[in-house]
Formats: sequence, structure tokens, C-alpha cells
Amino acid sequence: MKIYAIGAIALVLAAPAYAQSAAEKTGVNSLAGVAPKTEDFVLEAASSDMFEIESSKLAVERADASTKTFAQQMIDDHQKTSMEMKQLVESGKVKAAIPAAMTAAQQETLDKLKSLQGADFTKQYHADQVDAHEDAVDLFKRYGEEGENADLKAWAAKTRPALEHHLHMAQELNK
Repeated sequence: MKIYAIGAIALVLAAPAYAQSAAEKTGVNSLAGVAPKTEDFVLEAASSDMFEIESSKLAVERADASTKTFAQQMIDDHQKTSMEMKQLVESGKVKAAIPAAMTAAQQETLDKLKSLQGADFTKQYHADQVDAHEDAVDLFKRYGEEGENADLKAWAAKTRPALEHHLHMAQELNK
């Protein structure tokens, strides 16, 4: 049995650079207030932006007027942060790969959202926005305070207040 455990650990350690570390994926880093590795931060921030943009596009089509206004701001703001992060990576200042797609869990949440209409859609979208922004604020706070890449750390610290504002707006919509 020990051989299988050692093999499993070796597989985890040999995972591609763009795979999320176990400590970050399980939430251990968040609970301990530990900054994510640069690769984890880029993966999580980029996939979060993808989820925000895609779920908000649905909200622009399906939700009430105040939710549509919020959703359009999420699209605009998260497209901007996606572009800024992409520029940091492409410039060589940040050594990490930007994922091509959101995580499986985010895609599952988006698929659930796609199946809803009317008040059910709006209620779920609001709840998803609060959850996503709580996670984003936590991620950006941890990296902005103790991240390992100076350029990305500064960007995370600069971006965090906007995410905190998004969280506050999402909480207000969710009332």
C-alpha cells in the first residue's frame, strides 16, 4: 500500500506546471492565510475572470435591470483584469501559464446557471457572484500581501479594492 501512496505523491508532484497545487486546491492555504504560488494565483485569477465574464454575459441577457447593470460592469472590469494579467505574463514579468478554460467546478456552476430562467436564474447568479467575489478577494489579498512575484504582487494589491467593491455590490444585489 505504501508503494501506491508514494506513486500517487510522485504523480501529484510531477503534474504539469499549470496544475493547481494541492494546498491551494483544497483551501488549506486560504484557511492558513498563506499566499498561493504564482502559478496557482494566475490559474485561479484567470479562471475566475472567465467565470465572471461568461456568467455575467448570461445575466445581461436574462436578468432584471439592476442585475444587468451589475453584470455589464463585471464583464467590463474582468475583461480589463484579464488583459492586464495576460500582459504581465506575455511581457515575461510573470512566469506562469494562463489557462485556456475555467475550472471544471466553475464550468459546472455556469452550466447550472444556463439551465435556469427568471427569478431562479437571478437568485442563483447573485449567490454565485457573492461566492466568486469572496474567493477572489481572499486570493488577491493573500497574493497582494505575500506573493512571490513583485510585479504580480503589486498588481494584485492594486486590483483588490475593485474586487472588494464588486463583492459589496454583489452582496447588495443578493439582499
